[in-house]
Amino acid sequence: MGGLTSNLATDSNLIAGFGAYDDAAVYRLSDDKAAVLTVDFFAPVVDDPYNYGYIAAANAMSDVYAVGGVPALALNIACFPRTLDAEVAREILRGGSDASKDAGALVVGGHTVEDDEPKYGMAVVGFVETGKQVGHDGARPGDHIVLTKPLGSGIITTALKAGAANEDEVERATAIMKTLNNDAAAAMNSAGANACTDITGYGLIGHLINIADASKVTIEVEASRVPIIDGAVRLAEEGSVSGGTNRNLDEATSSVQWDPNVSELNRLLLCDAQTSGGLAIVVPPESKATLNAELKQRGVEAWTIGQVIPQMQHAISVTN
Repeated sequence: MGGLTSNLATDSNLIAGFGAYDDAAVYRLSDDKAAVLTVDFFAPVVDDPYNYGYIAAANAMSDVYAVGGVPALALNIACFPRTLDAEVAREILRGGSDASKDAGALVVGGHTVEDDEPKYGMAVVGFVETGKQVGHDGARPGDHIVLTKPLGSGIITTALKAGAANEDEVERATAIMKTLNNDAAAAMNSAGANACTDITGYGLIGHLINIADASKVTIEVEASRVPIIDGAVRLAEEGSVSGGTNRNLDEATSSVQWDPNVSELNRLLLCDAQTSGGLAIVVPPESKATLNAELKQRGVEAWTIGQVIPQMQHAISVTN
């Protein structure tokens, strides 16, 4: 979150909004219910229009899951060229509709404008129990960092645009991006978490910096424990790295202490700009076993990639 000052900034019911590190705005409706609001849209990341629509919707709803909420309502946001085939537009919207159905949310309208490049996404409203939302500022020394999706989607989709990714690599990345974070969020809510973020455009390191800064701690990441989608390493070695990923790495420089044994390639992977990435759940040690059990019960694969330590000079410390 972030942006221009809003007149809601001083409203006592606004729990998270402009200026906060959190992934979505949270507004208290009553003592037991709060609204979660977020919006996201982007240009195609895969060739298939249905999959693109589904991924864009899943990505938009992910911010609701990251704060422990449940999506309820969605509005389509579409920018389509006049020359776009009507069937392609229908398939994009059908993908978004199906993702919303799978999440239990209703698509209740939207807005379309003409643009030279297709863009699609959603504005999403969800709900969370007041006081039970999971923010960025609750990480404590001793907590574990659990990641629920592998990295590398940005590299693979960049390679797809250049014709460098093979069919298997694209299918793997597509399946991961289409996976909703609903089960991961349900497991987190059952186990309890001190903080959480979903991993999207800022990459793993960028999103963890937000948690570290908000919580006034340092997060240690073990690079060798971070899962990578099959094929992403090869494609990165061949140069399929987006401008966004390179910017993420540049912007992280002052906030990260890199172990000299962590290669430039691995640094790029940790900063890879994701689309519809997983949740990074910050869980206290006494809840770790419960979280693992809840994730396993729901069929969510997860990896422990680091821990929280007292605040040091850098927000993030990356070891090999």
